[in-house]
Parts: sequence; structure tokens; C-alpha cells
Amino acid sequence: MAYIWATTLIVGLLVYAFYELLNIKKRKRFPPGPKGLPILGHLHLLAEKFLKTYDHIFAGRPHHEASQYLDYGQKNLTFAKYGAYWRNMRKLCTVHLLNSHKMNSFRSMRKQEVELLIESLKEQAHDCVAVDLSAKITSLNANLTCLMVFGNKYMDEDLDKRGFKAVVQDVVHLAGTPNLRDFFPFLVS
Repeated sequence: MAYIWATTLIVGLLVYAFYELLNIKKRKRFPPGPKGLPILGHLHLLAEKFLKTYDHIFAGRPHHEASQYLDYGQKNLTFAKYGAYWRNMRKLCTVHLLNSHKMNSFRSMRKQEVELLIESLKEQAHDCVAVDLSAKITSLNANLTCLMVFGNKYMDEDLDKRGFKAVVQDVVHLAGTPNLRDFFPFLVS
């Protein structure tokens, strides 16, 4: 198999070299400049087409069956279809939720939660206990999110018998599970 690839490569290089030798006199004389790469040379123009010229075409989201039910008919910022509604939601989030004043108002809350995490890690280090740092960081993230969005921390027993984290994991599992109707919208369930 390697012999076939090597032969093909050598033949391709020889054909290219003969083609270049035969076309020496037909070329126009341009001033000296950098050699362009066939694909990478215009990659920036292609990215500009995607991100500037035709961004409205590529900004849309495909229909996602789980988000239809979990997100009130695809009305959240993540799964909403591109259009006036999505632009207004983005503007609302940028101006009112993600501005520096709002983020600074949660500074003391974030500091307190991080201090609690550090104290917990110090205790476990003093007792020479192995720590699952990934679980600790995930818990910190969930606590901070609940504090900022709902105003208080949800312990596992507060929401349901299974716990808040189990409900969130169920939602993530449902949203991530592929559905045939997502790929073939004409199918009726």
C-alpha cells in the first residue's frame, strides 16, 4: 500500500515539474513578492464571508426537539433561532445582566463561596484526605450560579427527593441525547 502512495506522489511531482518547465515562457512577469499558498492564502477572505457577509445565514440554530420542550419553544438565548427575538435577548443580556456593574454586585458572594471552598480544601489537606477537585469546582460553579440566578444555594434535598443536581443532570442528559426528529424533521413522533 505504501508503494502505491509513494509512486503516486512521485508521478504527481514529476507531472507538476514538467508543467512548470513548459509554462516558463507563458507566465507574466510580476514584481517579486511572497509565494502564496493555494488554500491558506485566501482563508482570511473565507472567514470574512462566514463572519461578516453571510453571518445571518450561519447564525441560525437547527431545530432541536429537546429544547422545544425544555426551553419553552426554543425561547432561550442558546437555542433561539436567529432573528429579532434573538437579537433583543442578546441585547437584554449584554446591557442588563452581563454588564460590569451587575458582575461587581456579586463580587462579595463569589468571594465568600471561594473562601468556603478554600477552607474545605485546607481541612481535607490537614486530614490527608484525597480530594476530587473536579467535583468541588463543579459544586462551586453550581452554587455560584444558583446564588446569582435564584438568590440562594440549593442543597440536594431542597428541590426534589433526588436533589437539585440530579434534576440539572437530567436536563443536560435530555438536551444532549440525539433525537431522530432532529435529523429528519419530516418524521412525526
